[in-house]
Amino acid sequence: MSSPAPVPGPRRGRPAAPVPVPPGGHPLRVDPARLAGQPGAAHPGVVGATPSGTTAHLPVVEETSAGGLVIDTTPDGPQAAVIVRRNRGGRLEWCLPKGHLEGAETPEQAAVREIREETGILGTVRTELGVIDYWFSGEDRRVHKMVHHFLLRAEGGTISAEGDPDGEAEDALWIPVADLPARLSYPNEQRLAAIAGQLLRRRPDIVAPGTSAPGGEAAGSVDPGPVE
Repeated sequence: MSSPAPVPGPRRGRPAAPVPVPPGGHPLRVDPARLAGQPGAAHPGVVGATPSGTTAHLPVVEETSAGGLVIDTTPDGPQAAVIVRRNRGGRLEWCLPKGHLEGAETPEQAAVREIREETGILGTVRTELGVIDYWFSGEDRRVHKMVHHFLLRAEGGTISAEGDPDGEAEDALWIPVADLPARLSYPNEQRLAAIAGQLLRRRPDIVAPGTSAPGGEAAGSVDPGPVE
């Protein structure tokens, strides 16, 4: 399953473009310093941002997505499957795979499906890493979005973005977990990756083959400690 990380290239007829120097991209409107949760917070690992400005009169739409880090263990250390996509400005971004819940899916089920669609890797959920909670506005609505992130163990598959039904992912590749905070484009995902790295250093067995999932344990409850 393991393979060297290739340099992402053009896909689906798109012209090649230089990969931006990480972290790159435009961060979501969240405060990554709050990602690990605060005492008394309703949910460990939730970071929130509230709407403001002249859009407050618009109707609110709630959206929920899920995804995360699917981990493959190698002799050189754990690596995670990430995707490369273009933002609205046409700039390449390095991101964690994720997407909307469909039908009656749970966040865990959606994370498994989205990760397999966008990266080609089948994973099993091991624990929850955290929830990113943010707002953005369109012309006729405000969207309140919550994105659930999980840590998964890779069970099989071949890394590739060709199966992405939306065609948003231009490439998928393995990146060492230790390199993720510097490689990912969004500060909130960098923070999640750092928390995952701490958890894997303290609990390498959490993604070991043949081990059962720790029941209901979240990164926020295992005290990942401060992230530099």
